[in-house]
Amino acid sequence: MYQLLVVDDESIIRRGIRAFIDFDGLGISRLFEAENGEEAIAILEKEQIDLILADINMPKMDGLEFCRRAKERDPSVKTAVITGYDYLDYAIRAIKVGVDDYVLKPLSRDDIQTLLFRLVEKKKEADSLAVVRQEVNKLAADAGAGGDAGVRAQMAKSLEEHLTDAGFSLSAMADELGYSISYLSTLFKKHFGANFRDYFLDLRLGRAKILLLSTRMKNYEIAAAVGIDDPNYFSVCFRRKYGKTPTAFRTEAGHGKEA
Repeated sequence: MYQLLVVDDESIIRRGIRAFIDFDGLGISRLFEAENGEEAIAILEKEQIDLILADINMPKMDGLEFCRRAKERDPSVKTAVITGYDYLDYAIRAIKVGVDDYVLKPLSRDDIQTLLFRLVEKKKEADSLAVVRQEVNKLAADAGAGGDAGVRAQMAKSLEEHLTDAGFSLSAMADELGYSISYLSTLFKKHFGANFRDYFLDLRLGRAKILLLSTRMKNYEIAAAVGIDDPNYFSVCFRRKYGKTPTAFRTEAGHGKEA
């Protein structure tokens, strides 16, 4: 069963999709709605969305930009855009850069039903390929890289390579290594004794300690260097883990105030 996010500033379109589409027949268990791309991004941060249907022409963030960001967060998500004839060429170009499908206005029930069916089929196919890749990678790791030690080494290497990447996530690692998100989550906790988010944050904070002691970088520069966009969030996390702010830690270590 899949989760669908519909992003459209026209409430009549969202209501029509909600009222007339056979979600059970498509294998869609939940429907989320947003009026614009910014609202939709907030939903992506809280929910595991599998399918996205977004209008191209929206305020604050157009549909293509939103779909691009959604794909960056989770490359496995399947996206389609709603467009008028005036934007048709724009939509067709979008297919070439990652959007999976499109539908033209004015919309009918059959148009949406058919489009969502195509998206679901693409998602099923991609998930099936991911499972195959997962099994192949697992066999290869077990045979050629020392079994469990090889799998752990793969994950550790990925963490190190993406330490400065603020957008790196469990789903991005899963796509990179060829595992499903749920399977990788289980593997990760097995090998590192913690979930991905907590372990990666601890790794980043540990690297931050080294930078505080060995450089004159400012706190916000260190935060960025360890993949944390918000310096205030960095300070809060650092204090929660080590019992003092980054500045206090540096001062007590005898390195003076931040430059």
